[in-house]
Amino acid sequence: MATISADYFEKNASSMQVLRALYGDPAPENAHRYGKLAARHLDTFGTESTDFFSSPGRIEIVGNHTDHNAGKVLAAAITVDTLAAARPTDDGRIRVKSENYPMLEVSLDDLAFRQSELGTSVALIKGVAEYFIRAGKKAGGFTACMDSSVPKGSGVSSSSSFELAIAEIFNRYYNGGELSPIFMAKASQYAENVYFGKPSGLMDQSAIALGGVNMIDFRSFEDPEVVGARWCFDDLDIYVVATGGDHSDLTDDYAAIPAEMKAVASALGGKVLRDVPAEKFYAAEESLRGTLPPRALLRAEHFYEENVRVEQALGAVASGDEKAFLAVVNASGESSAKKLQNLYSEKGDHSIELALEKAAGIDGVLAKRVHGGGFAGTILLFVAKDRSDAVNDILNAEFGKNNVFRLLIRESGACRVPLTEEK
Repeated sequence: MATISADYFEKNASSMQVLRALYGDPAPENAHRYGKLAARHLDTFGTESTDFFSSPGRIEIVGNHTDHNAGKVLAAAITVDTLAAARPTDDGRIRVKSENYPMLEVSLDDLAFRQSELGTSVALIKGVAEYFIRAGKKAGGFTACMDSSVPKGSGVSSSSSFELAIAEIFNRYYNGGELSPIFMAKASQYAENVYFGKPSGLMDQSAIALGGVNMIDFRSFEDPEVVGARWCFDDLDIYVVATGGDHSDLTDDYAAIPAEMKAVASALGGKVLRDVPAEKFYAAEESLRGTLPPRALLRAEHFYEENVRVEQALGAVASGDEKAFLAVVNASGESSAKKLQNLYSEKGDHSIELALEKAAGIDGVLAKRVHGGGFAGTILLFVAKDRSDAVNDILNAEFGKNNVFRLLIRESGACRVPLTEEK
């Protein structure tokens, strides 16, 4: 890898283009990250890094609370990332250092699960390595300095971004770069579920591993179907806004959604709603009203209708029909409010609901919806680019600068960054 001097990217137009593809314009602040990480690797480990690896965050565009019942989701990688300056080693040890955090150290000779490591980054590294080895793939030692621009707690999957960075380093250094994105997504999900202790579907990791915009169909959890489309709406900016709600003590709210959907499926002979054809559900819906709560049936309606919206949104992206795309996003948001009912918690948190009401009154906001799990957390906005600066100012004033994230779609998933030699 080239030495990253202060003027490296100015001298290397092709490498600057690589940065623009990963982050959009402007690129200078990201160029600074590369130089800083390379210097930190030399200071920390006494050797120059040989490669950079970048693993993005992700957004869920349409497909709210469908994956856990084997449904469909339209998701995309975005222009924030976990960035690593790395170098392979032959000692079987993994050492990762992030600024202001203690060194993470893992030996490949000791990948045993430990209860005391639940919820830690060490657990994520061990889990990814263990999955690779159990699957007959190779894992090996490396040193890395990392920096993340993926905001924690904003619903764009900072932990999955970290997991995929580790998986891609193993892939490139020890498996010839030949492993599929879905394999690496499964390794990352395994680490999060088993070692980290957080139950999650495969959507977050798949979106980050794949890059770009993809419909992911989870009819088979083992082998999800992926259909991609090239993002072409360059006159739209994307915002994720943290609304200030409190996530604590919301486990029951989140758990009730898949549980109620599965209760409907069970009443009709399935394990998850995807086992039950939509026509069978609608034919039986009236007869189920006496045995199942009304909200469960509304949530089932959302599931079936949301799967159709995912297909519609994918088609709109593929054909470049921006008007249709925005209409589908708004319809998804309305269904989440009225049928899925995950805008506010029964415990009294209305932060998402209020944030969406405020966003509706901002000139330039063209589509809006809850983002992710709901109840408290984030909203997703699509904004006209010619109004984006003004919208950004309004959102910053309302929610605080640290809670407003202006994003673009990124075409590449977790990857080694292909920088060229300095001229």
